[in-house]
Amino acid sequence: MMKLKKFTTNFISEDLNTSIAYYRDILGFKLEMVVDDNQITTKEIDQDKNYVFAIMSKDDFQIMFQTPDSIAEDVPIFEEMPKGISTCFYLEVEGLTYFYEEIQEKVEIVRDLYTTWYGMQEFHIKDCNGNVLGFAEKAN
Repeated sequence: MMKLKKFTTNFISEDLNTSIAYYRDILGFKLEMVVDDNQITTKEIDQDKNYVFAIMSKDDFQIMFQTPDSIAEDVPIFEEMPKGISTCFYLEVEGLTYFYEEIQEKVEIVRDLYTTWYGMQEFHIKDCNGNVLGFAEKAN
């Protein structure tokens, strides 16, 4: 029987330097590793290099970024796929109000902080790659 161990999102990004800066400086993620276009892996970014893959983390949450050409090389169906999103990534957090106040002037908010009918406080942003991220915490 298969056991699921981890689910990691891989965002497609045209510009990994911009994605890394956005997630590090605005959302508080840490760069774990980055791979340049010569497939050299490092843990530090050099603004003068082109990167094709990166892994970032915050607490127990991990995300990956990969350029369109790189992911199409790994998974050829991506050559045919249209650009854009068809999903909203939903992240349950602790300290939602504090986090909202900390980033609200730095991001594009697409749905302001509100309480849902199902008992969660949420807000949604659009990141630098056009992905919609929803942040939520159980309402008091």
